[in-house]
Amino acid sequence: MICQRCQTEIDPGEEKEHLGRLLCEDCFMDTLSPAKGCDPWAVYSAKNLEQQTGGSITLTPLQSEILGILERTGGVEPPGLLQELQGKLTMPQLEREFATLRHMEKVRGERREGKIFLRLW
Repeated sequence: MICQRCQTEIDPGEEKEHLGRLLCEDCFMDTLSPAKGCDPWAVYSAKNLEQQTGGSITLTPLQSEILGILERTGGVEPPGLLQELQGKLTMPQLEREFATLRHMEKVRGERREGKIFLRLW
């Protein structure tokens, strides 16, 4: 069976149905809970957690790699970041990782010459 959103193979019994479409679990979750970069409660929660842990939030290796790329490049458009990550993420996955880092106030979006760039906070 094939996901009708991302076109990946779905193991039998793992498919989810949403509005008449068969989706893989990742697409199902993205549909029900899309990533939101601007979420005041998420920012508050992330900052509160950082204070409670003494300022040390553990990032995933992928999040650390994203921060390293943004530090090295000074900012990059989303397709360029995907290219730098060499196929490790899809655009929806990047959006979710970026939203998480945005909530931690590690990254942000910026408009340059009419284009959106992702950069360090």
